[in-house]
Amino acid sequence: MLNPILTPDHFLLLEGVAESAEERKLVSTQDAASLLTLLATDFLGSDLEQPWRWFREIGRAFFVRLCQTKDATTVPGLSVEEKNTFISSAPPFTGAEHLQEEVVEGWWNALREHVATLSRPHGNVETWLREECPEWHVVGRVTFHLAENKTDPQRPFAFLATFTEKLGAGGQPQHLPLARALQLYAAQKDQTAINALLEPVRLAAEKSSLLNQWLQTKRLFQPMAMSPQEAYKVLRETGKFQESGIVMKLPDWWRAGKTTRPTVSVTIDAPKKTALHANALLSFKIEQSLEGTPLTKEELEKLLSADTGLVSLRGKWVEVDRERLRQVMEHWQRVESAAGESGIGFLQGMRWLAGFQATREEAQASELAQVQDWSEVIAGKQLEEVLKNLREPSELTPPNNLHATLRPYQLKGYSWLHFMTRLGLGACLADDMGLGKTVQVIALLLKRQKESPSTALLVVPASLIGNWKAEVMKFAPDLKLFIAHPSQTSREDLKLAVQHPGEVLRGMDMMITTYQFLQRTESWQAHPWGLVILDEAQAIKNHSSGAAKAVKALQSPARIALTGTPVENRPGDLWSLFDFLNPGLLGGATAFAEAVKRCAKSSEGFAPLRKLVKPYLLRRMKTDRSIIRDLPDKIELKAYCGLTKRQATIYAKLVDQLAKMLADKDMEPVKRQGLVLGFLLKFKQVCNHPSHWNGDGAWAPADSGKFARLAEICIELAEKREKALIFTQFQETCAPLAHYLSSIFGREGLILHGGTSVKKRPEIVEAFQQPGGPPFMVISVKAGGAGLNLTAASQVIHFDRWWNPAVENQATDRAFRIGQKKNVIVHKFVCQGTIEERIDAMIEEKMGVAQELVGEGGGAEKLMMEMNGEELLELVRLDVGRAVGV
Repeated sequence: MLNPILTPDHFLLLEGVAESAEERKLVSTQDAASLLTLLATDFLGSDLEQPWRWFREIGRAFFVRLCQTKDATTVPGLSVEEKNTFISSAPPFTGAEHLQEEVVEGWWNALREHVATLSRPHGNVETWLREECPEWHVVGRVTFHLAENKTDPQRPFAFLATFTEKLGAGGQPQHLPLARALQLYAAQKDQTAINALLEPVRLAAEKSSLLNQWLQTKRLFQPMAMSPQEAYKVLRETGKFQESGIVMKLPDWWRAGKTTRPTVSVTIDAPKKTALHANALLSFKIEQSLEGTPLTKEELEKLLSADTGLVSLRGKWVEVDRERLRQVMEHWQRVESAAGESGIGFLQGMRWLAGFQATREEAQASELAQVQDWSEVIAGKQLEEVLKNLREPSELTPPNNLHATLRPYQLKGYSWLHFMTRLGLGACLADDMGLGKTVQVIALLLKRQKESPSTALLVVPASLIGNWKAEVMKFAPDLKLFIAHPSQTSREDLKLAVQHPGEVLRGMDMMITTYQFLQRTESWQAHPWGLVILDEAQAIKNHSSGAAKAVKALQSPARIALTGTPVENRPGDLWSLFDFLNPGLLGGATAFAEAVKRCAKSSEGFAPLRKLVKPYLLRRMKTDRSIIRDLPDKIELKAYCGLTKRQATIYAKLVDQLAKMLADKDMEPVKRQGLVLGFLLKFKQVCNHPSHWNGDGAWAPADSGKFARLAEICIELAEKREKALIFTQFQETCAPLAHYLSSIFGREGLILHGGTSVKKRPEIVEAFQQPGGPPFMVISVKAGGAGLNLTAASQVIHFDRWWNPAVENQATDRAFRIGQKKNVIVHKFVCQGTIEERIDAMIEEKMGVAQELVGEGGGAEKLMMEMNGEELLELVRLDVGRAVGV
């Protein structure tokens, strides 16, 4: 299946297999402009699936304006409101989170240039439209004018059909009555011009019985005085006329196919005397109004007794359909009766405000009475204040014992999380990787430490336990932390925590465990937690998985999900996540799937769904201009990795071998140096992968903790179409890494190492730098140390460490250099419980030996060769508990 992809750089790409003839035609397009043009011309009448229909609407909007100007270069741009309407109605597709006004504007400008280029060989746009796009071709400009005539109370409207003959000196259209235009062409015996003139009228008459009647009786060619009901019939046919190429000049009060309507206003509000929370009941009030002002009894009676059409009320023309108005009133009265005196649930109220029908019954009732067209749901004063705070909560002061300075966007995230959890509402912090979701949550935990001392539960993938522990120790050493995992806690303490969680966790601020461990521990699922936090929350995107069922069984008044993956672009994943955060908000799984199908067919698109989930989803991206100004150019992160049991076993045997060999007191210094260097290489190889050490060529991903961590990071990058550089100091590691990554990205990447010919290197670099080019490049550190410009990448991964920051930084700067317009995130892999973690700690802590590590000529090799036997064995020893959970 062929799918559109919007990259973080705002390039529109197509991915997937083109199975149908239509899809193969789409694949042949070169860029966004040619794609939109194809959709709006060749596929204009095709029955397309979303999101192609949404893209086609942008193209259609452009061609409507093109037909009015007949000049691609002067097609007027979209207003801010129009651009935002397109964005809010966008269906889910990969990269939709990158939709911004500038993206739509860029496509629009590209359409101008593209159509101008296509039409140039034809001489003009009009000829091109007639020859290549007959659906859009309209000869001349037939205009239907409907205006008020206040001198005739009985027939207060006037109608006239005209033809735009030419533009006046001031550029304004000059109109002739349509009858006069026909007379001129008849006198000139120009039957071709007559046919062209009447073409859009004939097209419209095929769709409109009213216009067909006017043509048959020739009434169209005469000025007409009209009653309000007759004028209303013209107004209701406006869409059909415009689709056929007829320009409509209508009164200003008739906009978007309707005018002012009396509506049934439903006001829902928060309780006045009690604090609002997720389980609160909202008040419910119904009244009939006109533009927000309640109707008097006399005004309502006048509207309900009038014929369908236009009624003059309060000095303006009001559209009324008395039967429809009665149906809508009865619909809301039934809802009010069902709600009773207690009111409606908070989540139900949020669905009404968003215009999202979660169940088939709601949708059928709404569609039957056209409820959304003739009623409005508004938030009362109390509730509006709460909703305002959901969007922009009051900024809090960070806790005094937080050992970090929050950036402005992080301070906002911390304040938002505090406000949401205090109300008992689920919150999804969906910031991009590297923007500091962890520190925002840690700040919240410190705030809760003083306000509501209860234990929070953090559920993470096993590979992230080390990251969280390190971050807590760094930013919040005051937090009392219990890690419920064999890699950090003894079997005895774990057993007690499983059997008696209340006793073991008393006084603890947070417990960290894994999705896998939680699934087999029912006592934790039943324990009353003060707050539940999921990291890498995409782990529960499959609602039928064991992980999803386990976390949804947890007992907590507030829930947080952390993810960098844009779940809002995959409805099924979104439902599962919100079923954890705010159960019931999106209805049941089956009902939600049906609701998504209705959105795909609706004129509003997915706007109601996006509006519904928006208050509970805070997403900031590195590409946001406000965020870019707030970030350092380079963000360095530690990616802690575990060892598999096979890795740990091999590593431990190597330590034993080294100890026995170092016991030889008579070993010559040169031989000792060779021994140390040899074992240093072996330890690095084992930490990478057992196949790297034994050379068996298998490279099974399941045998390496680093491969598992690499997958977790790159799955997210593949989702967002971000490019990555993966550095290793070993040439033999490049091919296995590239093979593994191709299965994650779904596409082949590139390899550059010492064996790559000098002639081929520029070709590889150029391919990588192209929009839509290979998604990753695996590079050996030495080969990538100089002369390469790889600014297409915004993510750098050091799979194994050189243990010399100068060398690592030089490699990183292949992406972080002049020409880089994005912030670069650097991931440095560190195997816990091994020599990698201890040397990394030395560098970080600036110990006395650190200078030896960061100097140009030393490095870890020199340091290890100068250590005595005991120091060396202490450095390389294996901490089994930290390295692998057993």
